[in-house]
Amino acid sequence: MVVRSGGHSLTPELERVRVEIEKYAFDYGLDFYETIFEMLDFEEMNMVAAYGGFPNRYPHWKFGMEYERLNKSYAYGLHKIYEMVINNDPCYAYLLECNHMVDQKIVMAHVHGHCDFFKNNIWFSKTNRKMMDAMANHATKIRKYIDKYGIDAVESFLDVCLSIDDLIDHHSPFIERRSKQGHDVREEPPVSVKKMASSEYMDDFINPKEFMEQQKQKLEDERRKRRRFPEDPQKDVLLFLTENAPLENWQRDVLWMIREEAYYFAPQAQTKIMNEGWATYWHAKIMTERALTDAEVIDFADHHSGTVAMHPGQINPYKLGFELWKDIEDRWNKGKFGKDYDDCDDYTAKREWNKDVGKGRDKIFETRRVHNDITFIDAYFTEEFCNDHRFFIYQFNQERGVYEIADRNWKSVKMKLLAGLTNFGQPFIFVTDANFENRGELMLEHRHEGIDLRLDYAKDTIRNLYQIWSRPVHLKTAVEGKPKMFSFDGEKHIERKLDG
Repeated sequence: MVVRSGGHSLTPELERVRVEIEKYAFDYGLDFYETIFEMLDFEEMNMVAAYGGFPNRYPHWKFGMEYERLNKSYAYGLHKIYEMVINNDPCYAYLLECNHMVDQKIVMAHVHGHCDFFKNNIWFSKTNRKMMDAMANHATKIRKYIDKYGIDAVESFLDVCLSIDDLIDHHSPFIERRSKQGHDVREEPPVSVKKMASSEYMDDFINPKEFMEQQKQKLEDERRKRRRFPEDPQKDVLLFLTENAPLENWQRDVLWMIREEAYYFAPQAQTKIMNEGWATYWHAKIMTERALTDAEVIDFADHHSGTVAMHPGQINPYKLGFELWKDIEDRWNKGKFGKDYDDCDDYTAKREWNKDVGKGRDKIFETRRVHNDITFIDAYFTEEFCNDHRFFIYQFNQERGVYEIADRNWKSVKMKLLAGLTNFGQPFIFVTDANFENRGELMLEHRHEGIDLRLDYAKDTIRNLYQIWSRPVHLKTAVEGKPKMFSFDGEKHIERKLDG
């Protein structure tokens, strides 16, 4: 089969290799959608990369800026994109035209690992599998809005929407946080008006019906004013704005599209370590056991070592994920799990433990199906793994003016990893009151769970939210442990200290 879909068709030799790699992947038990490979030159690859992997996106300056950055980086030899793959049905993947054959083999094997992960990991189960079409539809609609309302108006509104596209509830596709009607239906006791004491025959004169009805209506009005809206804090800020902000129809549609795209990309951020590690594990497995020729061994070793290299000052998701998948398979092959193993206090015995149970392959496929990065690290980042791979926490020493190791304790390292992954390392922001002080103003609260706000970012965010809400926007947070409220009224920023 010769593949063509916007890029260049594969050469007969590459098509033969594609069929060969696909067969190896199936033989190992990988399960993926049809995978379509396209050949691109470096400019086309950079263009698609600038669009987030999609060949057709709406016009916006950020894509052009990213394209220029990638082009210059490639020209100066600072980076080279080897592969891109899109979670879709069918999956689309891109090969760089100038790559050597061994690199093309690695990329194809790596891509099949990703495609298996996209199809089978539960966190991708709610994603739109026709996102190529959806992205193209978004592009068409936004171009129509540009023709109708002008480039400046649409691009300015897109700027605002893109600046808040992370204010979503990443778990909402799996949790029904409100009723089907769109809000919680809660029974409230009926309003009752206290009557003045009277005998039965005088009641109509002392508590006249018209007066009692007026008092009842007054109490109902007061209750309505006191009722908080929304009744519960809303983490999906974009959804709340889409449903409640005073937007024009085209603006509401644009905001909905940005939200849809944000939810499509969210699982990729939630599983970055697992997904890249899984693809790396399988390209190493397929290449070393099946696909390599003798002449390609050195080139493969050079490429693979670069993929899993450690980078000073940051976590390489390819490396961490790859090593964890190998460790899980090894542990479950040797029976290094369960009560007997956990209760063993002999370090040497645990190192040499081998019950030869052979459950490793089943275990990694099971793990691939149900975990995300947080649960993956929490379940499988063990003391032995941390010590074997020499993980540590570092910090800057102000007195000496250098970075130095601060802690090697595996629990501290694990907690540091988990903290950086929780909510993608971003602060938890909720809409708590859309009628603040009964003035139609928007109140958000920062739930402080170990992640501080960057105040400059926070001020920019509430200013942009004002563009959508059209009324003053407030944000409660804590600065150095003291409650504080930041506000933007359309003209200036205001900071207020709060009691508490």
